[in-house]
Order: sequence, then C-alpha cells, then structure tokens
Amino acid sequence: MNRDEYSLLFHRLELNRVAFKRLMDCDEEVLKLVNAAIEQEREACALVAEKRLLLDDRGAAQQGHYEACKNIANEIRSRA
Repeated sequence: MNRDEYSLLFHRLELNRVAFKRLMDCDEEVLKLVNAAIEQEREACALVAEKRLLLDDRGAAQQGHYEACKNIANEIRSRA
C-alpha cells in the first residue's frame, strides 16, 4: 500500500476525526485501519489471480489452471 492509498483509506474510514487523540487512546481506530488495509491488500492479491484467469482462458486444456487460480483467489479473500 503506497502513501496515497493509505491517505485515501484513512479519510474513507473517517479516522481523520481522531487525528489529535493520543495514540494510546486510539486502539479501536488503529485496529480498524490495519484491518481495512489488510482487506484491501487481500483483494488486490485475489485480483492478480483472477487476472491470470482472463489471460489463460484458452479452453478445456487450461481447466486445471483455471480452477487453481480461482481457488487461490477464493482462499486469499477468505483469510481471516
């Protein structure tokens, strides 16, 4: 996650509202930000696997590869 993505996520989660709280008093907000960043990264990784599906959509000969990529994307998204 680069600095711009972090900034957008920070504001989308409205964490800018706690910008002046002491860090020790921001446990819930920090956890919310970390979990949102993890979720966003997982989705980006899953999309990489799905992009391989589109590139390798060449018919039945690639069926095993298709299933493997789809399973990888699903496993990435389901991690908790």
